[in-house]
Amino acid sequence: MKQHGIRQQSSVHLEAMMHKVYTNLYEELSNLIKETRSQTYIHVNASLTMLFWKIGSHINKTVVVNKRAEYGKQIILTLSRELKQEFGRSFEEKNVRRMMQFADQFTDDHIVVTMSRQLSWSHLILLLPLKSIEAKTFYAEKVAQDQLSVSKLRKRIASKEFERREIANLQNSDWDSGMQNKFKDPYILDFLGLKDSHMEKDLENAILGDLETFLLELGTGFAFIERQKRMIIDGQDFYLDLLFFHRHLNRLVEIELKIGRFEARHKGQMELYLKWLEKYERNAGELTPVGLILCAESSREQVELLEMQKDGIIVAEYWTELPPKKKLEQKIHTLLEEARNRMQRVHSTRSSV
Repeated sequence: MKQHGIRQQSSVHLEAMMHKVYTNLYEELSNLIKETRSQTYIHVNASLTMLFWKIGSHINKTVVVNKRAEYGKQIILTLSRELKQEFGRSFEEKNVRRMMQFADQFTDDHIVVTMSRQLSWSHLILLLPLKSIEAKTFYAEKVAQDQLSVSKLRKRIASKEFERREIANLQNSDWDSGMQNKFKDPYILDFLGLKDSHMEKDLENAILGDLETFLLELGTGFAFIERQKRMIIDGQDFYLDLLFFHRHLNRLVEIELKIGRFEARHKGQMELYLKWLEKYERNAGELTPVGLILCAESSREQVELLEMQKDGIIVAEYWTELPPKKKLEQKIHTLLEEARNRMQRVHSTRSSV
């Protein structure tokens, strides 16, 4: 009986060992297959993108040489029909014209090689209608940096992220180059589901309830630290709304939430909080803390007169609803033009002094 028990224990022990060996082997093989599949996909995607670029380049050169619009239309129609018949739907006329656009907009083959390794053809199709090369480059870098899917890229473009970043850059043109491209104006917080009658506490609670999406809207580099941080100044309690650390900027970022219009007194409040953070919270090696005042409506002339950026403070609007496409385009265009005009006025004033 004793020997039988020992044999049973040995059998159980052997089974456990075999199970562990099998599990480890399966995991290793699974990872190997996934990694190879991923590399294969990247290679195939890159090759396909380069093929499309070369096809577009060849057609463009042929059409330019012949310099006849009707001839160009006819040759593209005939080519796409025959290519589609032999090689499949990827070569239908609409896609062939996209290949021509792609080759026309991106003429440097070194840049195309880099993009082909990071973006799929579906990503690139979304970039083609964008008006500026700066916008195309911005979104291409975002795809590579944040590993954006096609649907997420589409959403970023639809929300005018590039233009919102430009508006913030223009407001803070006096900041050093390291601070550029880190903020937006306005921030789109439609994912919070807030009503027009919300209070500041509602806004803060909604942000913390969906912190992951809020961090995505803030942009790469932000890390949440604390809410309602207590500060004791002259024996009085003060509480800042949201405290973040920006890894790329290597500095604390304090966010104050205002449900109404920006008021000049908000600057004094933010300055006080930033001085306190500088004195008591800034670690060795970190840069000076900066502040972001998020308000339902900005007072842009006040912000310009107060020269907030000189004190490390940016003022930006937050929108709880994403307007319809045409209205959004109009509003962002207006804000961008106003920001450019303000910058020109500032530069003109300084040069005349």
